[in-house]
Amino acid sequence: MMIVSVILGSTRQGRFSEKPAQWILQHLRNRQEVEVRLLDLRDFPMPFFDQPMPPALPGRPPYEHEVVKKWTAQIAAADAFVFVTPEYNYGTSAVLKNAIDWVYPEWNRKAAAFVSYGSAMGARSVQQLRETAIELQLAPIRSSVHIPPATLWAHFQGGDVDKGLAELDQPAAAMIDDLLWWAAALKASRNG
Repeated sequence: MMIVSVILGSTRQGRFSEKPAQWILQHLRNRQEVEVRLLDLRDFPMPFFDQPMPPALPGRPPYEHEVVKKWTAQIAAADAFVFVTPEYNYGTSAVLKNAIDWVYPEWNRKAAAFVSYGSAMGARSVQQLRETAIELQLAPIRSSVHIPPATLWAHFQGGDVDKGLAELDQPAAAMIDDLLWWAAALKASRNG
């Protein structure tokens, strides 16, 4: 059984990200070989990273913050991740980047996929997250889902978000196929 964690990358009031996160969770739940977990950053109110030693440094002292310990344990337990990310000012949200930066070895050699929205359908936030993922020794897959602005605006205008997301079912299925292939290969290698 593979564990795939969907990370909800926004904590804003009235946020849109809950809808695509629930939508991609349902797609993942339809797969027999997957246990799916939702990691909502509202449930992990971490301080800004302020440690004297980076998480990648061998022999660093244990984390002091309970919420960081809880977050790190969730990352360690997962075999793959789907980041649901907004695009703010040409990049991802500060809260998501901060959560990523608190952890290092627990990310290593696992697969990552992206569902994005915002300016340019979130493509630029995904571009930056792919570079960060590589530094963390995550394997970012090529396939991703970029939500069109009309679906995002439907959220704020009381429109039919579900209809807009349903139009992305095919790219979502392709992304999940790729994610699960890479997750299985990397899990076998980590366990081998």
